[in-house]
Amino acid sequence: MPEEKITAAKSIVERYLELSMVPDPEGAAAFVAEDFALIFTGGRRFASPAESAAFNAKRYKWVKKRFLRTDAALDAETGEVRVYNTGYLYGEWPDGTPFETNCYIDIFTLRDGKIVETQVWNDSAEILLAGHGLAEAPL
Repeated sequence: MPEEKITAAKSIVERYLELSMVPDPEGAAAFVAEDFALIFTGGRRFASPAESAAFNAKRYKWVKKRFLRTDAALDAETGEVRVYNTGYLYGEWPDGTPFETNCYIDIFTLRDGKIVETQVWNDSAEILLAGHGLAEAPL
């Protein structure tokens, strides 16, 4: 039973991410709980996939994720599943400059088959700082 729950959670997360990349925020919303919280790098908080899609539309001309791994663990006390999806963002900045090695990790908490929280961490800010000569060290 625990292994089935973990496998299902990983599938939910990957399908959610695939829809988010289209972007299809309405389709992605089918996988989130009513009390869903999405926290981006820098502490930006969103309450829906549509809000994060609107944010990404300002930051990137377009962006996708190349999955490297999806791992999960069951919290035996709460029954929640934590899913960790890592890889690289690729796409174009608003000025059309391409990128492809922007590391990310997304950390999901699932309860009763729904995503209740997502934390999104990536290197976008560091890449943007370096592009403007503001990085403290080379990337």
